[in-house]
Amino acid sequence: MKLGFVSSILAEETFEQTIDFASRHGFRCVELACWPKGKAERRYAGVTHIDVASLDDEKIAYIKDYCAKRNVEISSLAFYPNTLDADPERRQAAVDHLKKVIDASAKLGVGLVTTFIGRVENLNVEDNLKVVGQVWPSILEEAKAKGVRIGIENCPMLFGPEQWPGGQNLFTSPANWDRIFEVLPYDNLGINYDPSHFVWQMMDYIQPIYDYKDKIFHVHIKDIKLYPEKLKRVGIMAYPLDYMSPKLPGLGDVNWSRYISALTDIGYDGPVCLEIEDRAFEKTRRDVYISLLQSKQYIESYLKDFSDVLGENAD
Repeated sequence: MKLGFVSSILAEETFEQTIDFASRHGFRCVELACWPKGKAERRYAGVTHIDVASLDDEKIAYIKDYCAKRNVEISSLAFYPNTLDADPERRQAAVDHLKKVIDASAKLGVGLVTTFIGRVENLNVEDNLKVVGQVWPSILEEAKAKGVRIGIENCPMLFGPEQWPGGQNLFTSPANWDRIFEVLPYDNLGINYDPSHFVWQMMDYIQPIYDYKDKIFHVHIKDIKLYPEKLKRVGIMAYPLDYMSPKLPGLGDVNWSRYISALTDIGYDGPVCLEIEDRAFEKTRRDVYISLLQSKQYIESYLKDFSDVLGENAD
């Protein structure tokens, strides 16, 4: 597996600084944020490490050469909007930009885009599936034609009042995955697997790895800490951030030994990217750097790459 990180945590860094940080500290890949340039609407969004709207042949060559010289791969191009926004103009803008990200992924030779399926927040699951069937075939057909896979993260995007009542991503559970895969029977549609979202939803995050082994295109490493005393007071219908918080791996409730063991069982050898959203490590830029390095050190105990020690031809 190739250990990397989601670049959104380095929001103040340039593309070059982000790749340099990854190279300097031994990360093998980076999931690069590709939001449209402008003001972020939420935390960890609105980050533009590659501006796909202005990408030309010269910039493509530059990006590929820069990464190659520093031995850092781009695991995927990342853009996580609500592609099913109830507002037609916002929905179209999200879909249009997503297609630009897909095009950039093809031209850069990455071949993977990580995103959300989206959700109309005030509609039920059944009605949302109808909208999925209207919006997503054109996206997937375009990606298919360009040899690009789409990895959907299983984050409900349901954390605060601005995302109430239904959240902004329908791709939240194996039950919903099955229904979405039935509506969208595309081989290039798969999963960007994040165990933390299953933890706070009181779901099994191990068995789906086996059940959907052929659909796991990309993996996130993020921990979640539940606060039982808060949950008992507010209940499961409260805003989730009222009873849980994202943490660095090893500081929350995910059993990383079982999780990575399951990934090795299915033979997964793709990107494994740290997604840092721990508020305890956001006071200064130095704290952010420490959060990445501390997380890397922890996860490397399971994923350490010894190829440089053994050599390419070691039996």
